[in-house]
Amino acid sequence: MDVMASWATHLLEISAALFIFLLGCLFLCIIYLYIRDVTQTKQAIRRNYPVVGRFRYWFEHMGEFFRQYFFAQDRDELPFNRAQRSWVYRAAKNIDSTVAFGSTRPLNQPGDVIFLNCPFPTLSEDAVPASAVTIGEGVARVPYTTSSIFNISGMSFGALSVPAVLSLSKGAKKAGVWMNTGEGGLSPYHLEGGADIVFQIGTAKYGVRDENGELSDERLKAIAAHQQVRMFEIKMSQGAKPGKGGILPGNKVSAEIAAIRGILEGEDSISPNGHKDIRCVDDLLDMIDRIRQVTGKPVGFKMVLGAYGWLDELMLTIHSRGISSAPDFITLDSADGGTGAAPQSLMDFMGLPIKRSLPMLVDKLESHGLKQRVKVIVSGKLVNPAEVAWAMCIGADFITSARGFMFSLGCIQALQCNKNTCPTGITTHDPKLHKGLVVSDKAERVAHYATNLMYEVGVIAHACGVSEPRKLKRFHAQLINDRGLPQSLDE
Repeated sequence: MDVMASWATHLLEISAALFIFLLGCLFLCIIYLYIRDVTQTKQAIRRNYPVVGRFRYWFEHMGEFFRQYFFAQDRDELPFNRAQRSWVYRAAKNIDSTVAFGSTRPLNQPGDVIFLNCPFPTLSEDAVPASAVTIGEGVARVPYTTSSIFNISGMSFGALSVPAVLSLSKGAKKAGVWMNTGEGGLSPYHLEGGADIVFQIGTAKYGVRDENGELSDERLKAIAAHQQVRMFEIKMSQGAKPGKGGILPGNKVSAEIAAIRGILEGEDSISPNGHKDIRCVDDLLDMIDRIRQVTGKPVGFKMVLGAYGWLDELMLTIHSRGISSAPDFITLDSADGGTGAAPQSLMDFMGLPIKRSLPMLVDKLESHGLKQRVKVIVSGKLVNPAEVAWAMCIGADFITSARGFMFSLGCIQALQCNKNTCPTGITTHDPKLHKGLVVSDKAERVAHYATNLMYEVGVIAHACGVSEPRKLKRFHAQLINDRGLPQSLDE
């Protein structure tokens, strides 16, 4: 009995020692993974949430093998599904974007786009880059010429963090695309990256307002003096909240943001729901002319199309005043556009979606003979090559995206934009979360995303038999109708 007890005791001691050894190994492994995660710069989630953040990527990977057992498939999620996001992530990382076994797209859902391949596609040696387009030619003293078809839409400094704005600006410069400031004013971080800038003037006139909140010609001149600022955009309405001004919670209004916007620190920054000095078509054209005369640069406006009878009035007024009075561009946002904060009643139910409003706007401009004079910029969930190519077919001159570029920065669609708790550091001013967003790495991803998207739009164009994206026309694509059948965009 004594021998057996001795052996049992010895066995327990060995088991305890082994357990302590394994526990120590596990502890050392966790320390190793922690150090690896906080020192790497590629993945913001792992950098901000070391060790634990690895489960996000593991679950994402394992989902590929277990997807058949769960209801959430590649194209089920909203506002952007896994297939859309995955393409952006791969493009931003500049890795293989091919897929296997067949498309998960059903090809019979109303509103889906199908492109018509040509029996004699454009050969690689005959393909050319997208041609350049000049905005404000013959009207603005300093017109803007660019060949970029895909650019960064308006996202304000304040809604975005410092490293996010820096990454976007530097990435835009690398890719040769422009960056819209959003309504929050021009920050030094927009300028630091060296990209071309579109300065957006919102209803509160942030960045160009006087002490009474009115538009200041002196501040306009100061902004226009920056060579990087190439155009000015008057924001009339925004996709996710037409009829509602911008919303920046007071906990995100730092001293720096307050100084740039010309407001008080720590107080909610809520823009009026409309321009008090633009109450009719003539007011709008007067404001466009004023800003163009003061700055010398092209001026246009951004809107969500809802009521559309006023478009004829706008274009008839342009002809009566002279074609030079026209806006140099119109930026058309979709009802399913995004934002950091908006009432759900507006986000879900207000405005026309882009597949209805873009053809309508282009047709109106064509019928009034203004399409060559007024360039069309379009935004609203156009984050993948096919969506951008569709917009080119309809008649858009340029496409802009906000959320697509947020994905390129590492956004995981956590829906925390309005809470200052964004886990990837993109829409928060919490310095502890900023460390996950390494500017040098994310700028490369922004550039890769823009470059790869424009390349694949070119691939679609070549398959359709044209040499570059700006030659795409409506007859190159069809739209699935309510009966599940393809119907020409011409119709």
